[in-house]
Amino acid sequence: MSGRTSIVLAAAAVAIVAAAIVLLGGGADESSEASAKPSSTEPSVQVISPRNGARQASHAVVVKVDVRNFHLAPRHFGGEPQLGEGNLRFGLNRVPDCVDPVKLRRAIESPFGKGRLVGKSFDFPRYAGPNGVLAERIGSAGSYSPATRPEIYYHDLRSGFYRLVITLAENDGSPTPFHGVTNFQVLNRSGYGPKCTGGKVPSVKAAAFE
Repeated sequence: MSGRTSIVLAAAAVAIVAAAIVLLGGGADESSEASAKPSSTEPSVQVISPRNGARQASHAVVVKVDVRNFHLAPRHFGGEPQLGEGNLRFGLNRVPDCVDPVKLRRAIESPFGKGRLVGKSFDFPRYAGPNGVLAERIGSAGSYSPATRPEIYYHDLRSGFYRLVITLAENDGSPTPFHGVTNFQVLNRSGYGPKCTGGKVPSVKAAAFE
């Protein structure tokens, strides 16, 4: 009888310990997971179109983005910085046709696409329309096109591989750390890419490093 009682008591003790682990350990896991998740109140910009890696025959592109936790303020454009509001900076560059693979990798690994990957800018009135005109007016032409709406239209693009960086900016144009990046390709009508020599690779191969 005493042996049976001991078994019952031992089982009860195990059950109590297990319950304690669930209550204490489980709560700790949920807390750590919650702390690991990014804050839902942090500003962000996500590219809706063109999708990263998109290939198109059209030599024009409508860029649309989704801005969250950040207010686009057209009336305050060029004014004093205000918390949680501002505008967008669209920066479109065409990757050089033939690039050194080492420099290409280094450039793509940079969050802002610096290095050889940054080729000719298309942030001029000829390509960016009204946004390019505004860029010329504020002195940012060739660097970025400002926008107070979550979209921009680029046209007259030659065939090649493009990288677009969209950055949230203060009212006065100062960039914030929050940005989005997308790469897309405008196809050549002939279906053939450039012939590269000397170990250099065509710009379309940049997609392999993403």
